[in-house]
Amino acid sequence: MSALVSATPDAWLEHMRAGRWEHAWRVKDAQLEARRDEPCWHWPRHEQYVWNGDPIDGRRVLVRCYHGLGDTIQFIRYMPLLRERAREVIVWAQPNLLALLARVNGIDRLLPLHEGALEAGFDVDLEIMELPHLFRTTIDSIPSRVPYLHASPLPMPHDRSRVAVGLVWKAGDWDARRSIPYATVRRLFAVGGIDWFILQPDAREAGWPGDAGQWPGELNLLDHARALRAMDLLITIDSMPAHMAGALGVPVWTLLTDDPDWRWMLDRDDSPWYPTMRLFRQRRSGEWGEVIDRVSAELSGFIQARAG
Repeated sequence: MSALVSATPDAWLEHMRAGRWEHAWRVKDAQLEARRDEPCWHWPRHEQYVWNGDPIDGRRVLVRCYHGLGDTIQFIRYMPLLRERAREVIVWAQPNLLALLARVNGIDRLLPLHEGALEAGFDVDLEIMELPHLFRTTIDSIPSRVPYLHASPLPMPHDRSRVAVGLVWKAGDWDARRSIPYATVRRLFAVGGIDWFILQPDAREAGWPGDAGQWPGELNLLDHARALRAMDLLITIDSMPAHMAGALGVPVWTLLTDDPDWRWMLDRDDSPWYPTMRLFRQRRSGEWGEVIDRVSAELSGFIQARAG
């Protein structure tokens, strides 16, 4: 087997990061064939594979959302494409996302995810992150039209002569490298002409002492989306709010480690998944100060452009 179609997970990752997605799907094809009779239901749910390669055309398809909130938000974009081929699309999603997903096109039934068995009939099931493989997605064929999530702006106290910027600096616990210390990120507050909004979930626990910015309080996910819709810009690390802002069509600057997740690829300052997103990457591992300096410099230009 050639290196381009090697079935190792590392080969898939290398192809995805390099943009050779057609090769990545050949890797997945080989993995799917190799695991066809290997059970995985005893694994942690987020590690389980689901789709066995069965066709979806004219069938009742169950989409299981077994990964994180940001993953569901990123890949829920496939529902209209899926519905064009399936007879029915059933989405089994995280309960706190249901209100936000209720207006997504292509979903026939939206059900709350839980640990037990699903009380619904289906013919084919898959995990939502398997959809790019099913559709053999390439960079040029990503369903990238935004917004595909919809929310009305949340009323926020804001001087209209200034730019409203939301800020998120801490990610979940599974990869602490993505987070930026609050003492570093607060240097952004020195940039003038901005009304800052603290949109960090669990802001107090994330290190915010209440010294700067407006905090709307802890928000459910629908109201978090509404708060993002009220922003001129979100600045965030690689976490759920980045995906939510991108899906809503809100301008978003995502700050990445030097070795980020596969979906951000390599050596790009844009994302083919989200047309309104810019990427700011670490140039040295663990060095966030230089990233914040670049973002600060770019903010001045952003403010001038909005004023013009």
